[in-house]
Amino acid sequence: MSENVNVPKNRLPNLAAPTPQNTPLTNQGIAPQAVLSRPAVPTVEENDEEDEDEGDDDGRLATLVGQSSGYIENLPYKVRRRVEGLKGIQVEHTELQAKYHQEMLELEKKYNLLSEPLYKRRLAVIQGDLEPTDKEVEAGVESSKKEEDEDVFDEEEAKKKEEGDDIKGIPDFWLTALRNHVGISELITDRDEAAVRHLTEVTLAYLDSPAPGYKLSFHFSSNEFFTNSVLEKTYHYKEEVSYLGDWLYDHAEGTTIDWKEDKDLTKAVEIKKQRNKNTNRTRLIRKVIPTDSFFNFFAPPVPPTEEQMNDDDIDPEELEDIEERLELDYQIGEDIKDRIIPRAIDYFTGKALKYDGLDEDEDEDGEDEYDEEEGDFEDEDDDDLPANRQAPKDASQKPEECQQQ
Repeated sequence: MSENVNVPKNRLPNLAAPTPQNTPLTNQGIAPQAVLSRPAVPTVEENDEEDEDEGDDDGRLATLVGQSSGYIENLPYKVRRRVEGLKGIQVEHTELQAKYHQEMLELEKKYNLLSEPLYKRRLAVIQGDLEPTDKEVEAGVESSKKEEDEDVFDEEEAKKKEEGDDIKGIPDFWLTALRNHVGISELITDRDEAAVRHLTEVTLAYLDSPAPGYKLSFHFSSNEFFTNSVLEKTYHYKEEVSYLGDWLYDHAEGTTIDWKEDKDLTKAVEIKKQRNKNTNRTRLIRKVIPTDSFFNFFAPPVPPTEEQMNDDDIDPEELEDIEERLELDYQIGEDIKDRIIPRAIDYFTGKALKYDGLDEDEDEDGEDEYDEEEGDFEDEDDDDLPANRQAPKDASQKPEECQQQ
């Protein structure tokens, strides 16, 4: 039986649930620089010493965040009363916004249910259980023509190609779709690909009230890596909304993967020789170490406890790293929910990259401009590959090391 891995609920209180284009807030809230204007820019007559003191000025200004300037307190009685009245109106508006987001959530649930028959038909075509109708194919061709796609389907020309008639469905559909999402592509290592090829479907289900949230289910065919047929990732929101009216992130949990013997893709085996000083005999030491893998997605980052925070038992850089990984994990979940599941075919074909502003032509143009402005850079092995096809930058495994498991 599988268990769930929990992320403590007492962290990231201000992490909102925005649309995928937005970046979640960290638990520090709004940065001081967003509230206070920077010190005046020194004139050319001012010396370098004053320039160096600018950082100190920023630090002193940062300590003033949240402190009263005295302006509001010194307003005349009637003006101050009106200010408090506006605060009361804002309270009503905030309550209205909360209802708006609740109704939006109900609409999302409604249309997710209405989409299920389409998702089931999509699954049947991907798996080769059904063939698309002539009407569906014609609608797809018209859509490609409207979008002025370069690879518009010509059925008469396609019929001349005999190869592929024995292929069932659309092989590697979900692997390709996920690879065409830049963030997820960074998570899928070369070692992961054989396992992700067994991914047959990704589904979305919203949680029941009162606590809002959603569950992503990754369905796998029988494979050599793990016994689970479904791996789940559940995101929970708080019942209240943020200052901006968005849902607040509470915690996440994922399925514990039942790996088959020596098939855990989240672990690597490091083999070292150890020599006995007395007998001069050698032995092999196998050390299991964590490694990058897409399947780490199902074991959310665990932040430090409040006790650790209060006792200053955690390094600030380590804390920042944990928060960044929590935000990335959260954003990946949002993108799977809002982008990949509804538009899986667009990610499979790469069309979604254009609408996400990430098509290869734009990337190349941007890189050319950057090179002209910043100068020459040394070539790296992956530079010739599109961003969504590059190997994860943090991959710590060499192919020969993978074979030792």
